[in-house]
Amino acid sequence: MVSDEVRDALAAACGGAGQVRAAGPADAVAGVAPRWVVAPGTAEQVAAVLSVAAERGLAVVVRGAGTKLDWGAPPERVDLVLDTRRLAGVREHAPGDLVVTVGAGTPLADLRAVLARAGQRLALDPASEADGATVGGVLAAGEAGPLRLRFGAGRDLLIGVEFVRADGVAARSGGRVVKNVAGYDVGRLLCGSYGTLAVITAATFRLHPLPAARRYVCRAVGTPGEAGEVAAAVLASPVAPAAVEVDVPADQVGPGAPVQVAVLVEGTPAGVDARAGELARLLGPDASIVDSTPEWWGRYPFGAGDVALKVAAPLTGWPAALEALRSVVAGGGDTSAGPAVSARGSAGTGVVYAALPGDTPPATVAAALDAARDALAATGGSCVVLAAPASMGDVLDRWGAVPGLDLMRRVKERFDPGRVLSPGRFVGGI
Repeated sequence: MVSDEVRDALAAACGGAGQVRAAGPADAVAGVAPRWVVAPGTAEQVAAVLSVAAERGLAVVVRGAGTKLDWGAPPERVDLVLDTRRLAGVREHAPGDLVVTVGAGTPLADLRAVLARAGQRLALDPASEADGATVGGVLAAGEAGPLRLRFGAGRDLLIGVEFVRADGVAARSGGRVVKNVAGYDVGRLLCGSYGTLAVITAATFRLHPLPAARRYVCRAVGTPGEAGEVAAAVLASPVAPAAVEVDVPADQVGPGAPVQVAVLVEGTPAGVDARAGELARLLGPDASIVDSTPEWWGRYPFGAGDVALKVAAPLTGWPAALEALRSVVAGGGDTSAGPAVSARGSAGTGVVYAALPGDTPPATVAAALDAARDALAATGGSCVVLAAPASMGDVLDRWGAVPGLDLMRRVKERFDPGRVLSPGRFVGGI
């Protein structure tokens, strides 16, 4: 009977019984099974659902397209999965002001198509876009892609956000103009919080014109260290690249094996040709200039079932962390032996993703994490586990040392004292 009462309350909150269903195996969150899936269609319905959850002590995990639902630690419990995909569509697009307001459940690819018709873009290009990732999910996961070097991450492009607190109160932060300084910048706080503080229902972004021309300047180098040196040289030049990416394939791990570096330049056709030529001279005779996007560009090196890592460090830090990972995984010897470690990401911003096979022994993964973090200690970098097979259990320290953890816990307590939203998903069990 209690279950029926809760279901009826949820149905009333989100607009009818058709928007509530019993959860199935495919709805599990990092292996934790929920009880119901609800699909509110408005911010008001989201507020009503969260009010029901808060009153009854139900734990809620927010889901868009589910492309990153395995990121973060498994939740302590899940009663409701709140599906945001009905919160979709462009609410307002002001081309003259280069501003757009969009529902959180909108697929990023759909937004890109709408903006392209006006010759504009949201300069946010995460790897999950190809899989249908939504605007809200990209923001909540703090995800970005190659264009982060020039334009920043989602939090840097966000000028306003509408959200619902854990107690069911709807609120907003920021506005619909680029120059807005009123109030606290809650939008930045919500970005990368893994849905533990509030439910994003809509976002307002500043836009940029689509470039008239693009070129990629590519070169193969021998080691990740050389790739870091190439990236540093490019950034020190006057060329102003839009992105500098690196690809370290898993099957090319020995000394002297090719590591791919690609640099993107954008702008007017004449300007792009000149800058690409200057870059090719800088990178040496082995460099090539191409119009087509490299096949690996902007994609994660990991897949389902892999151990997915995110390494963030200055330019000189990530190659050392990657070599430390490889050395441990290979048993401390030849890095061409043993399970392979692949990597891919932004050599220009120092955010590189790495993948270990999912069948790597948990103790080996834990030791590799320790080695990578030791290598990063001097630079202040980090190595976090985005996702890992359930077989890894509690062996892995997913986050490592996190400065400001006490403050983060106080923020969680202020926003969600009842631990309604994604309990345990974020750093420190937040």
